[in-house]
Amino acid sequence: MGMGLKEKLALGKEYYEVRLESIGGLGANLCGKMLGELGVKYLEVNSTNFSSYGSEKTGTPVKGFIRYCDKDKEIREHSPVEKPDLLVVFHQALLKDASVLSGCDENTTIILALEPGQEISDAMIETCRNALGAEFYGLEAQRIAMETHSRINVVMLGATLKLMGMSDTSVGQMICKDTLGKKYPDALAANLEGLRRGYEEVRRLELPEAGTDSVGYSQQGECHNAENIVSQGQPKWGYQTAPIGGVNPLFGSTVISDLSPSRQGYIPLFIKERCINCGLCHSACPDMVFQFKKGEYNGKEMMVNQGLDYYHCKGCLRCVDVCPVNALVTGVEAEHSDKEYFMPNQELLRAPEYYEESGPDGYITSESYLTEKRMEGGEV
Repeated sequence: MGMGLKEKLALGKEYYEVRLESIGGLGANLCGKMLGELGVKYLEVNSTNFSSYGSEKTGTPVKGFIRYCDKDKEIREHSPVEKPDLLVVFHQALLKDASVLSGCDENTTIILALEPGQEISDAMIETCRNALGAEFYGLEAQRIAMETHSRINVVMLGATLKLMGMSDTSVGQMICKDTLGKKYPDALAANLEGLRRGYEEVRRLELPEAGTDSVGYSQQGECHNAENIVSQGQPKWGYQTAPIGGVNPLFGSTVISDLSPSRQGYIPLFIKERCINCGLCHSACPDMVFQFKKGEYNGKEMMVNQGLDYYHCKGCLRCVDVCPVNALVTGVEAEHSDKEYFMPNQELLRAPEYYEESGPDGYITSESYLTEKRMEGGEV
């Protein structure tokens, strides 16, 4: 295990920095706040935290940034964490975007939330190898959250404390009581159990050779080194270096992005015979999911809804909310492996090579999540 927070600060490092990579709905924003507060309250260091995210809905990308320094110093830097000492990835599918590991090197420790019983694909393994010399740790956070009826964020908090060098979960328990105990006392015991298991079950990852079948756990496993193309080979776009014309070339905002890994269990289902082709779904959708073309409806020529591009659908279900005739309803993705009216965007010049169907995230339909949502309010 690499050096923790206190060790690095003792060696004269100006800041100990943590970056959280997640998607909306897994609680990374709250986890970042808890990590920031416990520094000031219980670790006797100065700390700051903030999050970066777009529209506040399930499935959208979320980043959290936390900085620590000696208590006699002032934190005067408030920019995003580019070279983290600790990187925490809340969802394995995020590794499809190599920029998630941007800035990681031999001084970085990385925690991956692995999906229950699933393997890391060769493509994701190659992405991990691009983090030059980093130490990888993993845990099945989703399974632990479901078994303990807790949240993924507290499970990841426990693992984070372990890799920050905490000798036990005492400071994590205190910040959980401060943050969750007063507002949701009925859920506190379950969350503390999730915190404990996250701390105890995080293990060193030994990445297999490309083409093998699984990822193993090892206390002594070593990470493979490779050229760090993530941090060295991709230019950083700004107002001086962006292409002429104002085009945003970033991976996550292009029309060919595959948003399917962002879904967390639910999808909109299209009932074509109910559709009146009003276009409200298209107006409400932020991601060009609905495919219209000229056709005939009630004897008139008009734009007719042909179906949904599920590659672009992140599962926010805004379309279901606005549909006036219930032509769009909520469905559990696990029950619809063959999606009816699946219509990829016909205006694209080519199908992206990295388009892959993503399995559903069962956590959102689990008793753990539903129990929490039945409680007043809920923490996201």
